[in-house]
Amino acid sequence: MDEAVLRGLVPRVLGALVRRGADFAAAEDAVQESLVEAVRTWPASPPRDPAGWLVAVAWRRFLDATRADAARRRREAEVAAEPPLGPVTGGDDTLWLYFLCAHPSLTPASAVALTLRALGGLTTRQVAQAYLVPEATMAQRISRAKRTVADVRLDRPGDVATVLRVLYLVFNEGYSGDVDLAAEAIRLTRQLAEAVEHPEVSGLLALMLLHHARRAARTTPDGALVPLAEQDRTRWDTDLIREGVDILQAALARDRLGEYQAQAAIAALHADAPTAQDTDWVQVVEWYDELVRLTDSPVARLNRAVAVGEADGPHAGLAALAGLDPSLPRHDAVAAHLTERAGDVERAARLYEAAARAAPNLAERDHLTRQAARLNAARRP
Repeated sequence: MDEAVLRGLVPRVLGALVRRGADFAAAEDAVQESLVEAVRTWPASPPRDPAGWLVAVAWRRFLDATRADAARRRREAEVAAEPPLGPVTGGDDTLWLYFLCAHPSLTPASAVALTLRALGGLTTRQVAQAYLVPEATMAQRISRAKRTVADVRLDRPGDVATVLRVLYLVFNEGYSGDVDLAAEAIRLTRQLAEAVEHPEVSGLLALMLLHHARRAARTTPDGALVPLAEQDRTRWDTDLIREGVDILQAALARDRLGEYQAQAAIAALHADAPTAQDTDWVQVVEWYDELVRLTDSPVARLNRAVAVGEADGPHAGLAALAGLDPSLPRHDAVAAHLTERAGDVERAARLYEAAARAAPNLAERDHLTRQAARLNAARRP
C-alpha cells in the first residue's frame, strides 16, 4: 500500500481512537506509530482489513503509552475496558475531526495549525509557510496546541469559520504544494455545504471548484509550471466552472459578503475570460479592494498589485507594490513581472533570480529560473 493510501486512512483511525476515549495528542502519537509499523510489516504480510489493522495496533500503542504514564493513571480504569477491535465501519469521521480540532480551548490560529498537521497531512514546514512564520515558531505553536487539548475532552466542537480556514489552507497546499490534498478538501467542503447553511461555506466551495477547474492546464507533461496567462483554456473543466459560478451567484445573492466569496468572484472573472487579454481587470481590482477591506491581508494586497498592473499599467502596479514588505513570499516574483513589463529587463532578471531562490516549491523555482534565463539571454548581443 502506498503512502497516499495510508495517509487517507489516518482520519478514520484517529477518529476511532478518539471515539473510544483516547485524548487527541496521545491518539495522534499512537496512529503515527501504527503507520510506522505498517510500513515495516505490510510489504511482507498485507492485512485483509488495513483500517482495522491500523486501529488495533494504534489502540494497543495508546494503551501501552497510557499505562506507562504515571500522570495519567486515573484513566486506566476507563481504558482497561478495551472495546472489541473488529473491522472499522465505513463511516467518515474526517469532517467531525476537523470540528473537534477547532476546540474552544484553542485559539483559531492554533486550532488551524494543529488540524493541518494532524489531519491535513502537511509537514510543520508547510504549515509554517502557510502562516508566513519560521518553522521553529510553528513547531512550538503546534506543541502548545497538543498540550492544551491533552487534558480536555474533545466534545465541544469549534466554529465553522475555523474549519473553513483549515479547509482553505489544506486546499491551497494540495493545489500548489508537494502533497496532493485538493480533492480531499473539496470533498469535505461539499459535506460541510450540505450540513451547514452559510454563505462563506458556499463561497469557499465555489473558490475551490473554480481553481480546481484549471488544474489540468497548470503544468506541462513534464511538470513545468504554466502561468495563468499562458494556459490552454480549452483544457479547463467547464463543468466545474459552471458549478462554481452557480454556487457563487447563489451565495452572493444572500448579501453577506465574506473573503471566500470575494476570492471566488475574482476566480470567476478569470474563468469567464476566453483569453487572458479579455480579462476584466478593472473588476478584478474592485474585487481585490473588497478582499483587502475584509481581510487586510498582505497577500491580498500583493495580488492586487498584479491586477492594478494589468488594469492601469506596470508603473501603477509597482506603485501599489511599493508599500508592501519586500520579505513577503512571492514579492520578488511580482516585482520582477511588473518591472519587466515596465521595460527594465536587467533589474527584472535579478528579481526573478532572487524570487527563484526563495520559491516555496520546485516547480515554481524552475519557472522563475527560466524567466531569469530568458531575460538574461535577451540582453546578450
